[in-house]
Amino acid sequence: MTGKIIRGVGGFYYIHPESAEKDMLVECKAKGIFRNRNVKPLVGDNVEFEMLDEEKKLGNIQEILPRKNALIRPASANVDQAVVVFALSFPKPNLNLLDRFLLMMQTQDIPVTICFNKCDDQKEEEIQAIVSQYRSCGAEVLVTSTVNGTGMDHLRKVLEGKTTVMAGPSGVGKSSVMNLLFPEAQMETGEISRKIKRGRHTTRHTELFCIGNQTYIMDTPGFTSLRLPDVEKEDLRHYYPEFEEASNACRFLGCVHINEPDCGVKDALEKQEIPSARYENYKQFYEELRQQKKY
Repeated sequence: MTGKIIRGVGGFYYIHPESAEKDMLVECKAKGIFRNRNVKPLVGDNVEFEMLDEEKKLGNIQEILPRKNALIRPASANVDQAVVVFALSFPKPNLNLLDRFLLMMQTQDIPVTICFNKCDDQKEEEIQAIVSQYRSCGAEVLVTSTVNGTGMDHLRKVLEGKTTVMAGPSGVGKSSVMNLLFPEAQMETGEISRKIKRGRHTTRHTELFCIGNQTYIMDTPGFTSLRLPDVEKEDLRHYYPEFEEASNACRFLGCVHINEPDCGVKDALEKQEIPSARYENYKQFYEELRQQKKY
């Protein structure tokens, strides 16, 4: 039998069999052979398994089928796309953290949709000020609200027929978005702490939800920090699509847009054709990568 790993907790893996009803799960353990190969099953893995007890729905994973991709954080496999959720109100969006996530996904060729949530209590000009910074970053940008339903139909269309990692910091309304899209999940929404304006960590492990028609959503624990992916500092510029056209005007072929003279990217920055916040984060990431290589 074949199926997809939906959840992994304490050495047990819960598998949704292919062509089964969406709420059917088989509890499986992984054979020792995987430990010998130093391979760990991941949420999102397609597997072959044997049914040991049909009534109790117990089985054993026999083989992990070839992966399309595998992410370290969140630990998952066979991902088609990522949706990263940030709040427009509380907590205020940490754009440095957002840019780290975008970079992490871009280095793994995983398309990203940015979902700016909680738009219902923000002024339109404030929303557009943030959204405009990401129009040319290579990701689709959505504005949503679980209070009045803004953008939720569009988000459903983005998710249809794909396996999606849904990620974001705690407290941004990610669980509320999931609950609205998939009420059966009955996820904890938590509360925003009025004192520190942060959400409680309501998702404790990576879990995949089948919402029908080969559509899976992978909810992940909230994050407050992300390490930069292992890329060469000279290659960092290639992950900023908004630099591409302006870089054609650079004097030097290998310009990294930091200290070089006659830099097309810096000229575009002065003309406000490139968002300054994105560029400042780029410079910070470049320096972080430079320091990492030194040691």
